[in-house]
Amino acid sequence: MTDSENDAKKYSLKLLGYRARSEKELRHRLTEKGFTDIAISGTINFLRQCGYIDDRALAVNLKREALVNRLLGYKSAKFFLLKRGLDLNIVESALQYDEDDELQNARRLADKKIRLMGNDFTVSAQRRLWNFLARRGYSYSTIKKVIGKFNFKEEDIL
Repeated sequence: MTDSENDAKKYSLKLLGYRARSEKELRHRLTEKGFTDIAISGTINFLRQCGYIDDRALAVNLKREALVNRLLGYKSAKFFLLKRGLDLNIVESALQYDEDDELQNARRLADKKIRLMGNDFTVSAQRRLWNFLARRGYSYSTIKKVIGKFNFKEEDIL
């Protein structure tokens, strides 16, 4: 083992001490730091054998983060995982689309947003809520079901 590989391992363990990373993220950070391809490959293999990097486990943890903590829709959750450098096959196996879960999350998020808006049930509030849910990655059909739950009224035009 070369000094370069030792340094790459130390740097990788330091990075992993802050947060879990995908293999692609770690490889990118090591390349930016200027380590050779041989040192990077040896380090990645070592970390994989020791169980310090596991893209499948990371995908499951990030799925929970996206769907439970951030209340993202399926599309945004998929983008969130892909952005972290996970392979598409791993992301799709971790994220199984469940319409009921997505609807439940969208309702919780909409309830939270309505409370912040002050129970303003006007058409413009409906549009704001619709756009908010769309930006969070919810599908048209899911948003339509959630919006239908609230009794929005026409705005009084002066």
